[in-house]
Amino acid sequence: MKKIHINNKEYELIKEYRDGFDQTEVENKLTEYFDPYDYILGDWAYGKLRLKGFCAKNNKLFKDINDYDNIDDYIKNNCAYNCKYFILKRIIDK
Repeated sequence: MKKIHINNKEYELIKEYRDGFDQTEVENKLTEYFDPYDYILGDWAYGKLRLKGFCAKNNKLFKDINDYDNIDDYIKNNCAYNCKYFILKRIIDK
């Protein structure tokens, strides 16, 4: 697993499909909106990066729609077929 630093926060690149991770693009898109999420999915559609936050079950923002356990279904149903994508896991010091 590769550690990534973006906006003074630490993430772990836990999955990358078809070289989907581009740190410069992620730095340009990743805002404080995503701070509460445990995981961030980045997928590419028509040459543009899209980001979506997902939560672990113990996160106060947890809902079925952002349940990390459903991320594979989200990729299958909401991303372009065989698109490049990546998943980042937020690392929080305790």
